[in-house]
Amino acid sequence: MKTKMWLCPLTCICVWFQSLMVAKAKEELDQEMLDKEEEKQRYLLEKIPPLQTQGMSFTELQELCQELHAKIDVVDEERYDIEAKVLLNKREVKDLNIKVLDLRGKFKRPTLRRVRVSADAILRSLLGSKHKVSMDLRANLKSVKKEDTEKKRPVEDSDWRKNVEAMSGMEGRKKMFDAAKGPTQ
Repeated sequence: MKTKMWLCPLTCICVWFQSLMVAKAKEELDQEMLDKEEEKQRYLLEKIPPLQTQGMSFTELQELCQELHAKIDVVDEERYDIEAKVLLNKREVKDLNIKVLDLRGKFKRPTLRRVRVSADAILRSLLGSKHKVSMDLRANLKSVKKEDTEKKRPVEDSDWRKNVEAMSGMEGRKKMFDAAKGPTQ
């Protein structure tokens, strides 16, 4: 059994309005393309009048070609100058953007890697390769002897129940504290 899906009236209006906007945008885009093409044709007719070559002699045609070549050279020079100005402006814009980013402080920071360097290598880099100083950091450390805690405690081979009873209460805690403290002089 098929069920009919009912759309909300607001959804229908939104879909209709969206399709209407897309159609209107397409019409405006087509009209804009036609306007640009007409403007281009009008500009070319204004700048380049149609050539009348009928009835011209060979020398007149050569003079016309020389004039056209001279005009082409002038236009190429203007184009080159404009391209140079555009490149200069782009470079200035890029430099100004870099300055703005530097002033904001939002530049990309490189990822730092952990490097293991010995003390000798640090001294060599600071003092130069002439000085041959070796720095053994471990040689300057004090040596500390570990005291064996197991040797201090006497091991009792007695019944564990007696030991628990002896250590219970405050007296037992005092004995443990005194044993840990060591013999007093």
